[in-house]
Amino acid sequence: MFSKYVGRLQGDWPYRADRTPIFYGWVIAVISTLGLLFSVPGQTMGMAVFADAFIASFGLSRTELSLAYMLGTIGSALFLTKAGRLYDQLGARIMLTASALGLGCALVFISSIDLIAQQVLHWVAVDLSTITFPLILLGYFGVRFSGQGVMTSVSTNMLLLWFRRNRGRVLGFRGVFISLGFSLSPILLAALIDDFGWRDSLLLLAVVVGPGFALLTFLTVRDRPEACDLQVDGGRAQPKVQQLAATSADLSADSDSKFNPSIDEHSDLGLAQVKRNPVFWLYSSALSMHALFGTAVTFHIVAIFAEAGRSRDEAFAYFIPQAVITVVVNLAASTLADYMRLKPFLLVMLVSFLFGAVGLMNLETNTGYWCLVAGFGVGGGLWGTLSNLVFIRQFGSAHLGEITGLNTAFTVFGSAIGPLIFSVALDLTGSMFNAALICAGLLVVLLVAAILIRQPLDHAPSALFRRGED
Repeated sequence: MFSKYVGRLQGDWPYRADRTPIFYGWVIAVISTLGLLFSVPGQTMGMAVFADAFIASFGLSRTELSLAYMLGTIGSALFLTKAGRLYDQLGARIMLTASALGLGCALVFISSIDLIAQQVLHWVAVDLSTITFPLILLGYFGVRFSGQGVMTSVSTNMLLLWFRRNRGRVLGFRGVFISLGFSLSPILLAALIDDFGWRDSLLLLAVVVGPGFALLTFLTVRDRPEACDLQVDGGRAQPKVQQLAATSADLSADSDSKFNPSIDEHSDLGLAQVKRNPVFWLYSSALSMHALFGTAVTFHIVAIFAEAGRSRDEAFAYFIPQAVITVVVNLAASTLADYMRLKPFLLVMLVSFLFGAVGLMNLETNTGYWCLVAGFGVGGGLWGTLSNLVFIRQFGSAHLGEITGLNTAFTVFGSAIGPLIFSVALDLTGSMFNAALICAGLLVVLLVAAILIRQPLDHAPSALFRRGED
């Protein structure tokens, strides 16, 4: 019975997507963009806005709240590979709907932590923090797993299956809205808290993300174009007889002289094979390094700028030029990625972050400030391109959820330990300079590895299609 309903949800229900006036891939693109934007309450920039309110209401110190955030984030990372495997089995509609409901429930739970604690205190005479610490840890686990983990991963992956020829360009346009949305979200959430208070703000977000977005995804998402009698990039699917004839012709043709569009990429590798491939670990490490370094700078932005003799206003103003550069670079790189290999983007990304690390260590100067802005802006834009494209282009789509789930686990882990590394450096040395120096050293190691490691599956998609037209 369960499999019957799952099969129906993996199909073209409740209306036929091939009868919409536009190619349904564009509908999926809109839902994918909304999914990433609605994941903000589970992202660092979303939860960080509520930090001061949580400290005051839950009786926790800033260190205790940071520790709970780190433990909840690391705990969520342990389950993301399994969640990716479920995505491969159940599809985008089921997983995106479930993650939206999960994020909504987690937000409702966090909004009631102090109320739960007050009830417990009637029965047990302990410090407030003794009760609220494990509760907020559980709440952070929920929002990080559902929001930053599953919702982000599914929203990213599902769009990749609907476009091939112009995949990079489509992702680039989506990246414009994501970059702007992520940059503006702290300001918008702060205004929401000022108007409604932290508790009602969380409940409002829970309603919008939970039943609101979940219902939208349940009705509109389709897992693959083939389930709707559509083809990738548009057009109706061939009748079954023509598909069999085309498949037979492809099998009899020379595989070196013809590109088979029924195969998404060069090969479809399983997770066990991918784990033995150094290319996966190279890209996963590079993407996780951005999560570690970028999250740490975002989390401690005011303290970092204060250490350099700069004001709080300057610290928040930094995000504006950085976001503009990220948007422009992401759009340009995503478009170029349809015609280029990905290795050059990886090399430039690592050099850019290294450039930003140098700027961070010299932030007291204007040159250092703009090095930080340019380095993290360019690096962030290229990170957006690579994180979307690299795994499907290198390893195929058959096990994409499982592969990206493992990468997301490492990325989430990096985002958890980054702020702690900078905090420890400040406690031990009185400065965050040494933490930035460690990040710079790791970037150099990754850059050398990126130069030396061969990437035999890294081909420009346009070359594959030209080969198929010969």
